[in-house]
Amino acid sequence: MATLDQKSPNVLLQSLCCRITGKSEAEVAHQFQYAVRVIGNNYAPTFERDEFLVSEKIKKELVKQRREADAALFSELHRKLQTQGVLKHRWAVLYLLLILSEDPRKPSSRVGNYGGLFAQALPRDAHSTPFYCTRPQSLSLGHGERTAALVGSVGTSGISSLGVYTLNGPTPQSLLGGQVPPSAAGAAPTLGSRLAWALPISSSPSALAPPSARLPLGPPVPTARVIRPRQDADLTGEVHEAALVRDILYVFQGIDGKFIKMNVQENCYKIDSKVVLCKSLRDTSSRLAELGWLHNKVRKYTDARSLDRAFGLVGQSFCAALHQELKEYYRLLSVLHSQLQVEDEHGVTMCTESSLTLRRLLVWMYDPKVRLKTLAALVDFCQGRKGGELASAVHAYGKTGDPQMRALVQHILCLVSHPILNFLYRWIYDGELEDTYHEFFVASDPNVKTDRLWHDKYSLRKSMIPSFITMDQARKVLLIGKSINFLHQVCHDRTPPGKITPASKPADTPKDAAELLSDLEGAFQEKIDAAYFDTSKYLLDVLNRNYLLLEHLQAMRRYLLLGQGDFIRHLMDLLKPELARPATTLYQHNLTGILETAIRATNAQYDNAEILKRLDVRLLEVSPGDTGWDVFSLDYHVDGPIATVFTRECMGHYLRVFNFLWRAKRMEYTLTDIWKGQMCNAKLLKTMPELSGVLHQCHILASEMVHFIHQMQYYITFEVLECSRDELWNKVQQAQDLDHIIAAHEVFLDTIISRCLLDNNSRSLLNQLRAIFDQIIEFQNAQDSLYRSALEELALRLQYEEKKRQREEEGEWGVTAEQEAEEKRRVQEFQGTIPKMRSQLQILTHFYQSIVQQFLVLLTTSPDESLRFLSFRLDFNEHYRGEPGSR
Repeated sequence: MATLDQKSPNVLLQSLCCRITGKSEAEVAHQFQYAVRVIGNNYAPTFERDEFLVSEKIKKELVKQRREADAALFSELHRKLQTQGVLKHRWAVLYLLLILSEDPRKPSSRVGNYGGLFAQALPRDAHSTPFYCTRPQSLSLGHGERTAALVGSVGTSGISSLGVYTLNGPTPQSLLGGQVPPSAAGAAPTLGSRLAWALPISSSPSALAPPSARLPLGPPVPTARVIRPRQDADLTGEVHEAALVRDILYVFQGIDGKFIKMNVQENCYKIDSKVVLCKSLRDTSSRLAELGWLHNKVRKYTDARSLDRAFGLVGQSFCAALHQELKEYYRLLSVLHSQLQVEDEHGVTMCTESSLTLRRLLVWMYDPKVRLKTLAALVDFCQGRKGGELASAVHAYGKTGDPQMRALVQHILCLVSHPILNFLYRWIYDGELEDTYHEFFVASDPNVKTDRLWHDKYSLRKSMIPSFITMDQARKVLLIGKSINFLHQVCHDRTPPGKITPASKPADTPKDAAELLSDLEGAFQEKIDAAYFDTSKYLLDVLNRNYLLLEHLQAMRRYLLLGQGDFIRHLMDLLKPELARPATTLYQHNLTGILETAIRATNAQYDNAEILKRLDVRLLEVSPGDTGWDVFSLDYHVDGPIATVFTRECMGHYLRVFNFLWRAKRMEYTLTDIWKGQMCNAKLLKTMPELSGVLHQCHILASEMVHFIHQMQYYITFEVLECSRDELWNKVQQAQDLDHIIAAHEVFLDTIISRCLLDNNSRSLLNQLRAIFDQIIEFQNAQDSLYRSALEELALRLQYEEKKRQREEEGEWGVTAEQEAEEKRRVQEFQGTIPKMRSQLQILTHFYQSIVQQFLVLLTTSPDESLRFLSFRLDFNEHYRGEPGSR
């Protein structure tokens, strides 16, 4: 070493070791050897060489420590550093600063943490490196190295934890002369430690003593190492078991040995058929070689996926969990290799109790083989999965009766579910969704506009819902974040999310995730429920307080569903002259003025101004022959947050229902005019006895129509509108979130559409009802024509009698023979029109009754019970059971 150039890396590394430990070059020989091995291995940490990510992590760490000023200063210094070209590998410098800033007392889960490895190794004077990090030709360990590896390199859990730690060999107490390792002084030793102490070692007592009982290390004394030549076969050519053991240790790492090699065609490790070997050793070697195949399967998966960014955070966590298990496996292999090295150095033969044999390896590697089988099967099961689907696969694989396998899968599940729980907490407490690789079960569509945010922007990816999260929990999680974003973007509410619902402790570590997963129906459910109730209640309060949601619901019933009776009646009276005109002659501004007049003249004037300003007039598309009654409609403008409840589809349903109710109300209005005409003209036409039969027929038909319309109005108003409105109001009062209100409102509209015969299943009923309405209009026109002719005839008769009276008062004859003949001729002509009127009424009556009869038949066959009961009320005395016209 002294002959090397003073600027060589070895000299610099040795100087660094001296500077760190404060010892001389001779005293740091062991630490220097370990440092060389760490730098020379091929085990690279799995972090992204991204300067931006490293800098962001440093700033986050500073913010976590409440050092916001330092974070801002670091950001400024980093910006200045980026403008200069002095450093070529800025990300490496930043990463070094990040590692140095970490608390060494805090356990780190970062795979490949060199600082952790070095910190673990230096106090133990250990110089072993994980077995998989070296090539076969560099696997020799010194005697002291092997002892330290046995003491400290085997983990307390994982693949290296063996249930059987002694096999035909001395116990730890017998090995150490009755001394127990320090780690076992106050607690039971771990399985890995027991295995390390149980492996028989032929060495000096000082080398076998625990680290605390060793003498201080002095300057290394140069000793000549005696390397005995290995003989792999005897004189007959049969391979020794020791050679197979050495090959097997290589195969455990996926490295071809001298006799055992990977057969690509059969995809397994096989011993060459030309090798002379007894059947028992060949079978045992084949059984042990399966671990190498399992190792390769897991390692191939992790190597392929670790660098795949599209695999996402959940996938990377899965790979990290597999790396942890492989790391424990490699620690065990390092222990076994150290034993083999000592046997080679000291010439231990296979016949002794302390030697490594295939049979002992078969027993010791039983548990690791089971764990590797589990990992390999899990890798197969998770192929092609990512995100929540991957977590579901891991969770499903843990449903087994084997407690060890269940514990292993549960540990992996904790690591895999950690990113999902972080996604979840960000979403339910901040409303933020940072899911670059589409792993979370909440999906966002950035193309959706604000007015459709609640309905279309956010949805559930059902395939990504982990199986340990129920559909009800997933729906609540979706609603919580959606409510927060709705408040901010649509309601423009600036209340911080932390004031809406207090944030709970997030799953910062896999341990926190494990605690949540162990109590999914307890603590986890409570967190979801608390955030759900707080956020939903606040959203409904904002909609009711600031945007009058309940008042708008009531306004829809009063105006679009004709619930404000005085207003609707007065509006019809004012609109009657306008609506009787052809539809093409109407102007919307004239109708709007009439609407405002009706509002000011009725109780509608006392409504909230916010409600009244949304009420407007709308003219439908005009068809040839339409009058104003056919195209007139009231409209209600909705925007902002309330448009989420009253969508365009809902307002379309309201428009259809209003047109139906408006037409039915017009029939009631028309029959009222018919009745008033009959009552007013009854006394006038008593002097015309020839009309009594026709007028009686008009009274009977009008009574039938009035009975029909009154029953229909009762059914629509009370059984449909009021009952449905009462159900809606109860559901709205009990609603826990906005979705419940929207669903209740949609059920309300669907019920009205169905029971008002406006759905597709009731099309035939609606056509019959419209035909009945048309007959009422025809009857009004026929009666008006009858009364007009009768009143004209009555006026002429009165005029004739008045002239006759005046002439008699003047002393002249009342009428001449010619005038009397002309009067009789005119009366006979009028009387000749009466049979025509009677036949017209009979035809109208017959047609009306036939339509009503068909309508009743359709009602009685309807699946809706309320419609069947309506048929009983319409024909309570079986008036329509006979033939039309026979009544």
